[in-house]
Amino acid sequence: MTENNPLRDVFDAIADPTRRRLIRLLAEAEELPLHELTAQFPMGRTAVSKHLAILKEAGLVLDRKVGRETRYRLNATPLREVQDWLAFYSKFWSTNLLRLNRLLEEEEEE
Repeated sequence: MTENNPLRDVFDAIADPTRRRLIRLLAEAEELPLHELTAQFPMGRTAVSKHLAILKEAGLVLDRKVGRETRYRLNATPLREVQDWLAFYSKFWSTNLLRLNRLLEEEEEE
């Protein structure tokens, strides 16, 4: 569980490829209604709604009612947790690759 939302972990929410695609679609649009999102997937409205509910529990998706329609938009703030985690490992790999490169250069000089 995260500080952002005790209901669902952001990493758990983005683990599924369908949910990652939903995030991408919402990132490319200001706001989309459920029927437009559903049209992008080979599954029914109920299945897409369940994926959106998981993203909403993680704080990644916000929704609002407009008449009888529900519209969704991305809240990317919780993705900072993922970015911070990846940044640590990016630095880790960069440092280790630099060490390996230096070692290889030293061996070539010998």
